[in-house]
Amino acid sequence: MKISLYIVIISCFLSCASMDAQKKNKTESPKIIGYVAGYEDFDPAKVDASKLTHVNYAFANIVNGNVQFELATDEAKIKSLMGLKKQNPTLKILYSIGGWVWSDQFSNIAAYENSRVQFAKSAVQLMKKYDFDGIDIDWEFPGQRAEDNVFRPSDKENFTLLLAELRKQLELQTAKDKIHYLLSIASGADQTYLDHTDLKSAQQYLDYINIMCYDFYNGWMYQTGHHANLFPSKNEKFGGDNLNKTITAYLKTGIPAHKIILGIPFYGRKWSKVNPENNGLYQSAQTGAEIIAFWKIREEMASGKYKEYYDESAKASYLWNQQDSVFISYETPKDIELKTKFIKNKKLGGAMFWEYSLDNKQELLNTLFENIKK
Repeated sequence: MKISLYIVIISCFLSCASMDAQKKNKTESPKIIGYVAGYEDFDPAKVDASKLTHVNYAFANIVNGNVQFELATDEAKIKSLMGLKKQNPTLKILYSIGGWVWSDQFSNIAAYENSRVQFAKSAVQLMKKYDFDGIDIDWEFPGQRAEDNVFRPSDKENFTLLLAELRKQLELQTAKDKIHYLLSIASGADQTYLDHTDLKSAQQYLDYINIMCYDFYNGWMYQTGHHANLFPSKNEKFGGDNLNKTITAYLKTGIPAHKIILGIPFYGRKWSKVNPENNGLYQSAQTGAEIIAFWKIREEMASGKYKEYYDESAKASYLWNQQDSVFISYETPKDIELKTKFIKNKKLGGAMFWEYSLDNKQELLNTLFENIKK
């Protein structure tokens, strides 16, 4: 009862400016949101801002309840990102808190009112210090074990309370600046994530939700498979996830379609020592799947050892290296073109991708930009 009352009280802090901004989102053209990883050896000044509507700089960490950047290179890279607004004055630049490694403190700070307030205030202060346009929360994952993270059953309710407090603090800043500040999350793509969160309630505090529609087959799995397939594969024996299943589940929760952003990987998943049956597809492997950048995949393809395949039922591409027993699930321009059509057919809010430096020749980005703007 107390939790419900608190959420209602926090909701009252939503200003008219914020409500108008969210209404406007319903009619906006599709977003193209690109993550830029600060830990990569990449100069953000090389980002082609003309092809993006939003950039998320990743990541800030939670230390002693406060939000801060930890890398020595962060400040210079953020400055380079802000310089992109000369190229595209309408570009929105947010910063992301958490990620796979730095989600270990979310459960602790979300569990108590005083720590939620401290966290939210420090997050807004950091936003203002660097002139970001908003905040992105990448909690991996509420109520679930991930990379050495703390988690508890109450994460489901506390996640909503944390977002409510963030929105409250952002609106207080909006009242001073007369600027609408963005709040988004990066969310999981499976039913388990939805079961451990209350996105139907939480979405009211968010401008949009970036769904990580990838890693359906990942480093935990010693079996090959499509890691970002659009539909189920007729070859799939264990009822795996797929993008259509994910988006359908999200829409059923009552989240408005215009707030749903479909995530696209600019990387593949690579397995070694794979059983050669069926050209390595859905076969056992002696290694879990490592992440491989799109540019690196193109380099490996130049060796001539790989043969390209396409699973028509799943609408997914893959590579098979018979000589070395290597299987790669990856994204191609063809796959991205189909996903942009899916976004438009479902009237979704746009596309997000992880991560800019993984597609250094912009082959995938160009396809995304050209097709989503048609």
